[in-house]
Amino acid sequence: MPTISMNPSFDVICIGAGPTGLACAIEAKRAGLRAVVLDRGCLCNSLFHYPVNMVFFTTPELMEIGDLPMTTAGEKPTRAEALKYYRKAAEHYKLELRLYEAVERVAGSNGKFTVHTRTANGEEKQYAAGKIVVATGYYDLPNRLGVPGEDLPHVSHYYKEAHAYWGRDVVVVGGKNSAAEAALDLWRGGARVTLVHRYAELGASIKYWVRPDIENRINAGQIVALFETEITRIEPDAVWVKNARGSSQVPATAVFLLTGYHPDFDFLRGQGIALDPETMKPDCDSTTLESNVPGIYLAGVILGGRHTGEIFIENGRFHGKQIVAALTQKQGE
Repeated sequence: MPTISMNPSFDVICIGAGPTGLACAIEAKRAGLRAVVLDRGCLCNSLFHYPVNMVFFTTPELMEIGDLPMTTAGEKPTRAEALKYYRKAAEHYKLELRLYEAVERVAGSNGKFTVHTRTANGEEKQYAAGKIVVATGYYDLPNRLGVPGEDLPHVSHYYKEAHAYWGRDVVVVGGKNSAAEAALDLWRGGARVTLVHRYAELGASIKYWVRPDIENRINAGQIVALFETEITRIEPDAVWVKNARGSSQVPATAVFLLTGYHPDFDFLRGQGIALDPETMKPDCDSTTLESNVPGIYLAGVILGGRHTGEIFIENGRFHGKQIVAALTQKQGE
């Protein structure tokens, strides 16, 4: 049988080592609470998996946590600058981190929780905690199309960089920022790009500097765009699409399904957290951010349910202050 190690008790366990989870742990530590951050991946795992050359839509001061200034070379932070900043923030506050350690379940009740985890090498661990903060984000779970061939090796729900696709046929599925930026980067990297989108036009939320670029490339025929079109099947060297003109085949040696992501609703349900059947927003006190399960607090994008565009780093980073204010107030009562 595997050995299960039991760790010392913590006042707060933060599940998720993204900017919001780090901000929660920082606020807890500043309030004199012992906190630990658990994550199945690396520090800021979602940001790490963003496209290599990504530039954030926001300005640096809106991504700051723990009252630490973020300095950037340009007006907007790059992925590399953001990752460096959050590494330095974790170092500055000497946060206790358990990375590459997946949370499998949370047992117990308010004041006496036990968090069960498994490390990358299969070791089982347990952590005792008084309170739990869930800040797991949404980038780990892509919205799947549910079509044959979606799991083929040349298909991905994440895009990194263009170099490997020079001179190749690539299909990008989606119509929002991630799809538009990937299509542009691939085209500039020498790929032959087809953009497939199920709606009649690109999403309204596309960054103001990206929209004219992608529209000009489409209008010039440099990027082929198939609107009001759906993928029906993916094959090793092509995708099948369907629209008002019927079914047709599009050559593709690589396919990027950039159709969005969603929070881990099953994990939330597993902790007894109630979700709205339509929006999937969790039952949560808007002031304290405590869920319907006493002692389990929620932070970041998971509060938006299916509407992941409602919460970003800019506002999620303040959730730690709300939660810790509630915790310290209850301790003083």
